[in-house]
Amino acid sequence: MKTTLKKIMFLLTLVFVAASCSSSDDNNEPEPVKVSRDVKYEITGNFTGELDVTYMEKSGAPLIEDVPSLPWVKEFTADAKSDGALVHTGGLGGVAGQKVTAKIYVGGKVVSELTGTANSDGIIVVHTKTYIFPR
Repeated sequence: MKTTLKKIMFLLTLVFVAASCSSSDDNNEPEPVKVSRDVKYEITGNFTGELDVTYMEKSGAPLIEDVPSLPWVKEFTADAKSDGALVHTGGLGGVAGQKVTAKIYVGGKVVSELTGTANSDGIIVVHTKTYIFPR
């Protein structure tokens, strides 16, 4: 009986050691996350006044442009040193109730979106949440 018990314990120990020594344990570092840096800004709506847009361009620096007409779109691949994406639009001379929607896409997915409505003076401001690239 003792011999059989010893054999069983020995076999269980061998099975445990063999199972715990897999090749996947050799590298305990997590796989790096592949993050898209393809950015698209989009401004749409029915606002008829003058609009400008401020956004973070591919290097991460802010730029300001006039929006000649809607829809307005800007696409680029952000540099590795860029921290994130942000778009802000504002305007005047519109009609109360007109709308503007600003969207940020990263890797083809909407990551931030906001719609604004012109006030009684025809002024509109839309400031999306900043998207920060994962590290």
